[in-house]
Amino acid sequence: MTGRDGGAEIGPIGNAPVVILVRPQLADNIGAVARAMANGGLFALRLVAPRDGWPQEKAWRNASGADRILDQLSVHPDVPSAVADLHHVFGTCPRPRHIVKPVYTARGAAAELRAIAARDLRTGLLFGPERAGLDNDDIACTDGLIRYPLNPAFMSLNLAQAVMVMAYEWWTAEEQTVPRRLMTNEARVANKSELENFLGHLVAELDECGFLRNVPKRPGMVRNIRHFFQRGEVTDQELRTLHGMVTELAVGRRQRGRDEG
Repeated sequence: MTGRDGGAEIGPIGNAPVVILVRPQLADNIGAVARAMANGGLFALRLVAPRDGWPQEKAWRNASGADRILDQLSVHPDVPSAVADLHHVFGTCPRPRHIVKPVYTARGAAAELRAIAARDLRTGLLFGPERAGLDNDDIACTDGLIRYPLNPAFMSLNLAQAVMVMAYEWWTAEEQTVPRRLMTNEARVANKSELENFLGHLVAELDECGFLRNVPKRPGMVRNIRHFFQRGEVTDQELRTLHGMVTELAVGRRQRGRDEG
């Protein structure tokens, strides 16, 4: 099944964790896992005793182009052989167990994995079968456990979702994208001088039309208008549009005045 054409041009990115699926049951799920891995920059996939054997064509159909992950995965008879070349292994564990081990959130585990990877040590993420999860013998091969802090009344994830959570946390642990930004497309954010120019234009026309005729209240009204436009980031294109609107309103007002006269 290796060497097939097509699929996304993906490959290993740095010293990323190996994803290990223990006794996976459905080829569809294996393909969906590969897709989730590719989103988070994970590439190395290992299967431990897949129920229906390997390869399975359905996996490629469900991978949505993450073919190379499936092309290059390895199959192992048991967990010890699948983790033999790794230095640290973390296992996902949705239910409490009578086992003494460190337990991480997905975000905490991602930070720990990044720190270990920075020391040039190899890591792995162990995911159990769809129905039962990891058993005690599987967990005995791990250094720590990962539990996702989700709704305690309903913590049911499918296999690909569970992998996606860790892939996302791994990727974003060192992702530099700012939490919030203003999408301005071809425009740019207006500077204070441009904004002040518009506000002067607006206030002048509001004085002219009589909107600010209440002298005692005028300073507060002008401040409120200024606060409204200072609250967010206005683009230069938006200011040009607002200038045009104010100008046309003023022209229309004067034109109506002439008509009425």
